[in-house]
Amino acid sequence: MKSITIKGSQRESVGKVATKAIRNAGMVPCVIYGGSQPIHFAAEIKAFKSLVYTPNAHTVAIDLGGKSHTAILQDIQFHPTSDAILHIDFFEIADDKEITMEVPVKVVGTSPGVLLGGVLNLNQRRLKVKALPKNLPDFVEANISELQMGNKLYVTKLETKNFKLIHPDNTVVAQVKVSRAALKAAQEAAKAEKGGAKKKK
Repeated sequence: MKSITIKGSQRESVGKVATKAIRNAGMVPCVIYGGSQPIHFAAEIKAFKSLVYTPNAHTVAIDLGGKSHTAILQDIQFHPTSDAILHIDFFEIADDKEITMEVPVKVVGTSPGVLLGGVLNLNQRRLKVKALPKNLPDFVEANISELQMGNKLYVTKLETKNFKLIHPDNTVVAQVKVSRAALKAAQEAAKAEKGGAKKKK
């Protein structure tokens, strides 16, 4: 999985006044959990652009004055009206411990059902995976090459390499639904076939 580096500065004051001052200075107050104790820091808003405003999943290398912490995004708070980032929580990860995080689903292949006029529905755009940090995938492939009209692709059919999917076996990742146009065409074909059979009689 790709990693993003964020440079910040550790902060000691964590009260409301200090937090407000940080935001007024164009910075985002953050916390890293998962270690022996929480680490409070702040970083410029623009530093989070490629982490927050993207569908991709990343690990994060947080550089605090030369000391780096490897983490994943755990929680983010936005302002209710302006959508400005108010606060971000990170969770520190270790090379020898499995972690769970969401990664995007990438559709590959061509569905025969779609070629016949069906409509592809992606039921799950992100899936939870569990793995060691080095084995975290950038995405999970959903191969739709065998999906006929009306078929569903279940999570159990997805290929997993060095990671586990944390979902019930009956989770539907994608399905090909019969479109109105395809349904109408099928009905007209059935009527025509029925009409032809009557004439033969």
